[in-house]
Amino acid sequence: MIRGLDKGQRAALLISECQQGVIDPQLSPFQSLAEQVETRAIVPRIAKLAQAFREAKLPVIHLHVVHRPGYVDLPRTSAIIVRSIKDQRMIAGSQDVLAVEALLPQEGDILHARSFSLVAFHGTELDTILRNMGVQSLVPVGVSTNVAISGTSLCGSDLGYQVVVPEDCIAGATAESHDFIINNLLPLYSTLTDSESIIQALS
Repeated sequence: MIRGLDKGQRAALLISECQQGVIDPQLSPFQSLAEQVETRAIVPRIAKLAQAFREAKLPVIHLHVVHRPGYVDLPRTSAIIVRSIKDQRMIAGSQDVLAVEALLPQEGDILHARSFSLVAFHGTELDTILRNMGVQSLVPVGVSTNVAISGTSLCGSDLGYQVVVPEDCIAGATAESHDFIINNLLPLYSTLTDSESIIQALS
């Protein structure tokens, strides 16, 4: 059994930043990340996992970054944010913020868009949404291992959720950064597994 899914916990799938301006090689300024997404083939696995969650009547939540025009509420506190501002990326209404085709939100899914913060919980209503839906365990997938996935997992654990990470459904900026976080950080506050094991647990 998978710790976090072993006691009938209600789980939610959190699809992190699988947007055209982040992981599409034609649009992303993060070419190494886009290459890792393709090399690790995470998108089709995420799509299969999302369908399993829908069939199990469990929440599928798309965590998108959508900046306001002019970046009026965006703190200039990280290299990622500064780069977005410099390149005028991820602005509401642009192609950048749209989900990649294979992971378009489906009927019943929730699209959660944040205008600032590298982590989905900070300054947003995500925790309230999850608690109102009776969610006890989180399954974060997508990108990136080294920022949003690790950060959201740590925050989720601090907030009292069990966190279950399917390692074959996440990618980092480099293979080396992914491996380091998988081996040294994520095991401290989450359960590592794979997507097929989660699908089996849901069924």
